[in-house]
Amino acid sequence: MKNCLNPYLSLTLFLLLSLFACHPVAEQPLSTGSLFSDHLVLQQQQSVPVWGKYTPGEKVTVTGSWGESITGQAGETGAWQLRIPTPAAGGPYEMAITTADSTIQLKDIMIGEVWLASGQSNMEMPLRGFGTKEPIDNGLAEIANADYPAIRFFKVARSLSAIPQDTLVGTWQVCAPAQAEDFSATGYFFAKKLYQELKVPIGIINSSWGGTVAEAWVSKSGLSEFPHFIEMISTYNPTVTNNWTGAFEKIPIPENLDELEAMNLDTREISSPDFDDRTWAKMSLPAGACRTENFISGNVASQRLNGVFWYRKQVEIIDPNTDYTLTIGAIDDADIIYFNGNKIGATWSWNAKRAYLIPKSMIESGTNIIAIEHFDGGGGSTISGPMQLKSADGKVVGLEGEWSGLFYAELISKSLLVYGLDQQDKLSQRPLLALSDPNGLPTSLYNAMIHPLVPYSLAGTIWYQGESNVGRAKEYEVLFPALIGDWREQWKRELPFYFVQIAPYEYTGNKLSPPLRDAQRKSLRTPKTGMAITMDIGDSLSIHPGNKQAVGERLARLALVNDYEKVMVPSGPVYKNFKLDDHRIILHFEQAKDGLVLRGGAGFEIAGADKKYVPAKAEVFNNQIILSAPQISAPRYARYGWRDYFAGTLFNRVGLPASSFSTED
Repeated sequence: MKNCLNPYLSLTLFLLLSLFACHPVAEQPLSTGSLFSDHLVLQQQQSVPVWGKYTPGEKVTVTGSWGESITGQAGETGAWQLRIPTPAAGGPYEMAITTADSTIQLKDIMIGEVWLASGQSNMEMPLRGFGTKEPIDNGLAEIANADYPAIRFFKVARSLSAIPQDTLVGTWQVCAPAQAEDFSATGYFFAKKLYQELKVPIGIINSSWGGTVAEAWVSKSGLSEFPHFIEMISTYNPTVTNNWTGAFEKIPIPENLDELEAMNLDTREISSPDFDDRTWAKMSLPAGACRTENFISGNVASQRLNGVFWYRKQVEIIDPNTDYTLTIGAIDDADIIYFNGNKIGATWSWNAKRAYLIPKSMIESGTNIIAIEHFDGGGGSTISGPMQLKSADGKVVGLEGEWSGLFYAELISKSLLVYGLDQQDKLSQRPLLALSDPNGLPTSLYNAMIHPLVPYSLAGTIWYQGESNVGRAKEYEVLFPALIGDWREQWKRELPFYFVQIAPYEYTGNKLSPPLRDAQRKSLRTPKTGMAITMDIGDSLSIHPGNKQAVGERLARLALVNDYEKVMVPSGPVYKNFKLDDHRIILHFEQAKDGLVLRGGAGFEIAGADKKYVPAKAEVFNNQIILSAPQISAPRYARYGWRDYFAGTLFNRVGLPASSFSTED
């Protein structure tokens, strides 16, 4: 029989077969993304994406026990993604991901409403609270009664990355008392309210990290309008970072006060009155977060620092014949303090005020030395005021002002990088060490903890963050809407986005948080957003108020009204505009059609053109607030709740508090 193939075609086939024999397609075992596991919740009535890895070019089939199936191929890298339609809420169901040689079977799947919960510590705060000093209100009872099999939680493990990642670590858990203590309290109460109102399964994906700044949660493209952030991202070089960190000793991070004291970081030498600190940096205490420019001279990138710091100050005492008490506001996270080389106290608490007795036997007439060893384990590094010495008979010696400071050891990943006393000269060459903590590099949390979630089908997002951007309100006014827009761009949907206005708290300094709260209020200009207001449930002594029940329920109200067509008042009153009426200012509000209620009326202020505010008398008339003050004959501006800590006095008829605000914008 003659060969019927064209000789050129035969040669082509031969070459193709030879090429394939030399370069076979790499086989990969079938896998799915971490979100696709037993107990997962899928968004109802959508074509939901399912994804994973398999051998390039090979077929993958996803079959749901609700009667839908879809087949496709793995791409050139082995990545595959298929979209399978989901029915109305229900379950439990099963899902099979099958190939020619393997099957992954997922069980106990619920179909309902899926929400992403993100932000910093107030979203991360679990039902068990943050220890005995910061519990959730009625927390033990809430945990014991958290028996809702149709509610599921997926907690994304903390992770950082300089580039977008495709994988993450986490598992779905069914809501039951044995697991609930670790669930986000805000997320839990949000889910519980939705479940009670909708009677459908609820899935919460919790991707949050305490003490983090907003820019860490935005993608690089989302930060395109912020050149200073883009410059930081561009400056980061992993090779340079690795070379730098490899040149210094690494020691374990202390986990408690005993471990910190046992480390002996040149303690005897530095705390001695005879130690010479003239080459140390000069800085002012109290202070906010420690930064490179506070400790390091030279052209180094501006960056927040974490780790071990030393501070020293000479103090003149005229009367040494009495005991003194050293008082300092909170030190984040821990301190050991020495007076003339003698330890006088130590505390491991980020928000507790310090008060240490100095017996008169330690005190010299004239010059005395205070030395503070300060450890920060990430996110904070602040030292709060007031700082002073007070004698038993009432004499006060102020300690605020210039101190000498030394950056002794830097928190890098899971170690402390020791610069010590001998290698300080090298710090002028310190590169941008972007991944030493989650705030070191913009995008680091988006890359590791949000990007791997895209494009999982969501109903919307709830967000509780802002405390770590306090002091940068003008920037946040633009940055926060950019974050919302960025996530919507990533998901290719205008996802509902509901956020919590940060609660009143007595911050270090003066009026740091009202501008940030107002920046959040202004973010309501972004479509399909809503703000849960917390002016009535703050805690002057804790940045983590325990009433997360109200927070979760207020977030749920926004979703129930806007997305699920429930009839209820969605939020407390929100300032809309004002008009001038001779010697009065008349304020108009949204979410106030059922009436406004004043509980005492304190917290309102007005000012003339000079912006010198005075307390104002407030009256309710026709769902408006009328303000006046005898000192201000021609008022031009008004504000409400313009303090770091303030217990709200303005509510609507259903008892929801009004947001703080200023009319100056």
